[in-house]
Amino acid sequence: MPRIVRPTAYGSPDVLAVTEVPTPRAAADGVVVEVRAAGVNPVDWKLYSGTFHAVAEDLKDAAGIAASMPSVGLECAGVVTEVGRDVTGVRVGDEVIVYPVTAAYADRVTAPATSVLPKPAGLGWAEAGSLMLTGTTAVHALHAAGVGAGDTVLVHGGSGGVGLMGVQLAAAAGATVIATAAERNHALLRELGAVPVVYGAGLADRVRAVAPRGVDAAVDFAGTDEALDVSLELVADRTRIASIAGSPRRAAAGIAVLGYGPGQDAGTEVRTAARGQLVEQAGSGALRVVVATTFPLDEAAKAHEVGLAGHAPGKLVLIP
Repeated sequence: MPRIVRPTAYGSPDVLAVTEVPTPRAAADGVVVEVRAAGVNPVDWKLYSGTFHAVAEDLKDAAGIAASMPSVGLECAGVVTEVGRDVTGVRVGDEVIVYPVTAAYADRVTAPATSVLPKPAGLGWAEAGSLMLTGTTAVHALHAAGVGAGDTVLVHGGSGGVGLMGVQLAAAAGATVIATAAERNHALLRELGAVPVVYGAGLADRVRAVAPRGVDAAVDFAGTDEALDVSLELVADRTRIASIAGSPRRAAAGIAVLGYGPGQDAGTEVRTAARGQLVEQAGSGALRVVVATTFPLDEAAKAHEVGLAGHAPGKLVLIP
């Protein structure tokens, strides 16, 4: 029988359990996909740890929150094994990327046909399964901050999963990118088109030193008080600061607060529209999906422990 990873209670990664379930069947407008890779993201452990922010009622499905316990696994890639009777354009045997989806930590997953995109032949399974959540989040943040050609943009958390995507996408758009990261990750950021700076005391002065003409916009993927304070200090137009995480102080700061909470910008239309662009860029090699480590499905708890502890830059991926 197919396996699935589910939290059995709210808590730390040890609440994750692998259980067997009946083989899922496709809805009339959906598909069943045999999962070859599922991306691991911080939102997964935030959901079952109870640390995720309040979510607006009409956005709970998008955030992966079920009526009882939250699902884990919001993106994957695999092979279509069943197609619903009303589905056109997708066939059994197609290699696909699936996003948005819930409960993707599994051998097989069901999803609406609208969540399925063709996987480029040259894109590996691990990369395909971990492209979408960080990619669409980065696109949304850059869009919210109005980043474009000629801008200088400060990317906080540049070596994280979303940050690596944001750095590349901003550089491809013609922006000058300054990215914060630990020094051990600076070489990678330079490869991807950014000017790296170390975070910590004195950050604003270090950014000024490499951006003497000033900073036009900032995107915060770190969620720290430092990231907020430095962004507010350096960016004159607060509407050009976008943040995906951080303290409640953000709400009163006049910046773009992104997420699923009440009053936040979920960016559903922007994220949906970005999916095809991301697939094209990753398939052509223009966008690099950095995979740090892969784990077998039954080591999902270990993957979360590694993620919580901090790891090499890039994505953690489960391989069923």
